[in-house]
Amino acid sequence: QAQLVESGGGLVQPGGSLRLSCAASGVAFSNYVMNWHRQTPGKAREVVAGIAAPSGSTNYADSVKGRFTISRDNAKNTVYLQMNSLKPEDTAVYYCHARSRYSSSNYWGQGTQVTVSS
Repeated sequence: QAQLVESGGGLVQPGGSLRLSCAASGVAFSNYVMNWHRQTPGKAREVVAGIAAPSGSTNYADSVKGRFTISRDNAKNTVYLQMNSLKPEDTAVYYCHARSRYSSSNYWGQGTQVTVSS
């Protein structure tokens, strides 16, 4: 049974940093493209960052370029999202998503709340 578990969310002041983690189990992690999405009430879920497998190439939403960094550790089956210079508009529930390179299989984590407020 595939499972993605996010951690690292919380309350931070504007300009601060957080690092989100997403631990995967039950999947061949190195075969999955990993993405971070976020969602605020009343808005559609949006992709924030993605990292390919096995190349590790990354892509980012314009709104987070230069502030967020996605990385993965295939040995630990974990993907990270380092978030710096956080802004109030970054407040959202952040979700981890895994998409197989070889099939239609994809999985979502349960989400972790990030709140940026003074």
